[in-house]
Amino acid sequence: PICANRRGARPFSSLRDCPLTSSSFSNLTRLSKFEEQKVNSRAPLHLLVEDMRLQTSIVVLVLIALFGFSDARRGRTRSRTKSKFQIGLPITGKYRDPESDQYYNNNNGAKIILASHFDYEYVLGHKIAFLCVARGNPRPHIIWYKDGSEIFTHQYLHIHEWQIGRDKIKSKLEIDPATQMDAGLYECTADNMYSIDRRSFKTDFSIAFD
Repeated sequence: PICANRRGARPFSSLRDCPLTSSSFSNLTRLSKFEEQKVNSRAPLHLLVEDMRLQTSIVVLVLIALFGFSDARRGRTRSRTKSKFQIGLPITGKYRDPESDQYYNNNNGAKIILASHFDYEYVLGHKIAFLCVARGNPRPHIIWYKDGSEIFTHQYLHIHEWQIGRDKIKSKLEIDPATQMDAGLYECTADNMYSIDRRSFKTDFSIAFD
């Protein structure tokens, strides 16, 4: 026993009745070490259970992500298939609504009837000129763009407009002198309340040697 009478009498009923001696203290120390070893021996099993729980959680999360991705793809496919029947013209090529047909197929829509050639090569230091003539009722507005950005006039770039008759407009873009920075894609846009029409002009520079 941990604590007993020195003369071999009956053991004490509790540790409180037991006098603390060197032998009893050593017994208590050995007991505490024994209990600690028992706890340590159980530690690997506890860690193994935690690892198994963690692995199970990871597998569940991966499965949820995979099913969610597949459902999203199916949903996206359905929406695209549905949109084919909802957006665009019918098979007959005519609008179901007479008002829509009259609006989009209006003969008074803006239309470019004359424009400069598509590919243009200019000499550095010389003048560049683009021409655009449009027709429509009401009279269209013409806006110039370069590489997708609207062009505004400045000291070396000028835009001239002439109104012709009741339904025509003529616009001329001039750059003088032309530099390397003026190369790019130019676009003439004519629009009124019924339609929009566009023409593009690609430009590049060349170097003239004397």
